[in-house]
Amino acid sequence: MTPIQIGMAGFGLLIALMLVGLPVGLVMFFVGFAGFAFIVTWSSSFSLVARDLFGIMSSYNLTVVPLFVLMGQVAFHAGISGRLFNTANKFLGHHRGGLAMATIGACAGFSAICGSTTATAATMASVALPEMRKYNYDPALATGVVAAGGSLGILIPPSTIFIIYGIMTEQSVGKLFMAGILPGIILALLFIAVIMIWTYLKPEIAPITPRASWAEKLKSLSGVIETFILFGLVMVGLFIGFFTPTEAAAVGAFGTIVIAIVGRNLTWNGFLQALKETTRISCMIMLIVAGATVFGHFLAVTTIPMKIGAWVLTLDIHRGLIIGLIICVYLFLGCLMDSLAMIMLTIPIFFPVVTTLGYDPIWFGVIIVVVTEMGVLTPPVGINVYVVGGIARDVPLHVIFKGAMYLLIAQLVLAILLIMFPQIALILPSYMK
Repeated sequence: MTPIQIGMAGFGLLIALMLVGLPVGLVMFFVGFAGFAFIVTWSSSFSLVARDLFGIMSSYNLTVVPLFVLMGQVAFHAGISGRLFNTANKFLGHHRGGLAMATIGACAGFSAICGSTTATAATMASVALPEMRKYNYDPALATGVVAAGGSLGILIPPSTIFIIYGIMTEQSVGKLFMAGILPGIILALLFIAVIMIWTYLKPEIAPITPRASWAEKLKSLSGVIETFILFGLVMVGLFIGFFTPTEAAAVGAFGTIVIAIVGRNLTWNGFLQALKETTRISCMIMLIVAGATVFGHFLAVTTIPMKIGAWVLTLDIHRGLIIGLIICVYLFLGCLMDSLAMIMLTIPIFFPVVTTLGYDPIWFGVIIVVVTEMGVLTPPVGINVYVVGGIARDVPLHVIFKGAMYLLIAQLVLAILLIMFPQIALILPSYMK
């Protein structure tokens, strides 16, 4: 067999093993290890694995992952998410579909200190769903909004997907964070626009709730001060070049703990649970990164990425059409696998193609995250739908998927806007020092 044939066989085996439910990181690790050994030698493959594992587990750049995860976990256990929803509800709740809009607003705020789509969805499901049920919101609307709002967790910085993409492609994580701010705000507004249209056409799915007084509204603003402080501390420090991403993550995690303790919102058991969840999530991410690194080296020796890049350059079609085809591939893969696994698997193949075509790698990173967001809502994988379904056990999965599909329209609109107007993602990074 030629290296390309071995590479295709390895890719097919990888997809098959993922579909049967084996851990993504381990699958990529063992397929990459065996494939590299077949093409080169077994001794070289053992050396590669030792070098890659040590390099990943000792990487200073990757320390940013557990720090931002800790920041989000402490924020969750300190009840910041509940206070964000309360504030958003006071200002938006009295409108038709106001509780759903408030959920999107709270998701956007919590995403600014979390960085995980599943964590955001799970957190807001436990906070927002009881309120929407209290006022007899349609189950498809209530659960679909939570699932879609959770996807903001990987677009609004800090984002674990941006961190991994930046490390893999050697791009500035700080610039990637800045690039995600405007698209994240626009997506939140598009979600709200979809809710407004949806509830206008079907007013019975979202009863109007009582209006809060201005005194109640102003009093609720105290619940968002801590989020603004943390987000401003991290992002402003990155923007002016005062922090590196790792330093910003450390400052953010420490600041979250201090605010939680000063406000007496964090119990000892809550802190221990935050540490346990941080350890579990960080280990999962590190295992996937290590496995993908080994698999990436296997793909490199098959020469498949280089062949694809050379073939694309020979195509007599507009480069925008090629980007469209890449997006379609991501949409398809998003129906089959986890977002982080998809990023790790495809970046070694598509990134050389995109840069060869002359696209900005920071812009492409934002496009990838937006398309990945769609994958957390689409069946059969749709991880956010399953997260919400695990909390709202009385709501069938097909009902949650139905609700999420309405919000998927907003993500498609954002992707189109980013392709038509790349400066939406690039304007803030251009001002960074």
